[in-house]
Amino acid sequence: MNQLKIGRFIAECRKNKNLTQAQLSEKLGITDKAVSKWERGVSMPDSSIMLELCDVLGISVNELLSGEKIDMENNERKNEQLLLDMAKEVEKRNKTIWTSMWVLMSVCIVGLLAGCAVAAFLIPEGVWQIVAVVGLVIAFLGPCFYALKLEVSVGAYKCKNCGHEIVPTYSQALNAMHAGTTRYLKCPKCGKRTWCKKVLK
Repeated sequence: MNQLKIGRFIAECRKNKNLTQAQLSEKLGITDKAVSKWERGVSMPDSSIMLELCDVLGISVNELLSGEKIDMENNERKNEQLLLDMAKEVEKRNKTIWTSMWVLMSVCIVGLLAGCAVAAFLIPEGVWQIVAVVGLVIAFLGPCFYALKLEVSVGAYKCKNCGHEIVPTYSQALNAMHAGTTRYLKCPKCGKRTWCKKVLK
């Protein structure tokens, strides 16, 4: 989706309805700054008000997301293109999140190992060495919990038994045994617990 094109289209439709940014924002119960951001292509309308926005502007959601008026002949083709574009955006977002998770985990592991080496060789044996190691482990756990949140937010876990794709809650993933990004989960379809491998698509 082209945010700049969508923004220009919103501005054009608003002007065709003889509405100012302030009047449109008042009808939608939002600030005129939000409308300004849409029209400049800085942000997109929230999904919760898209239908209302389309209703006010006299356009369809497909037209809004395409950034242009669509005639009936091209409607089906545009729908397909929109779905493809949205799928590509989700895939790109998932890859970014996945990469971020691995970078975060790599940095944390290197930091933990380096910290433990410093604690082992530079801090004299005793209470302070123990405090340093415990502090490092606690500091390591915080990013680990966040990395798990990133892991759960993308894709699904594929059941080894029936192939069903499982999207567990954060607590289910946290409590499941795991080896890397493969987790031991109960499949809601076949009811069996298996080692489920993470799949992004």
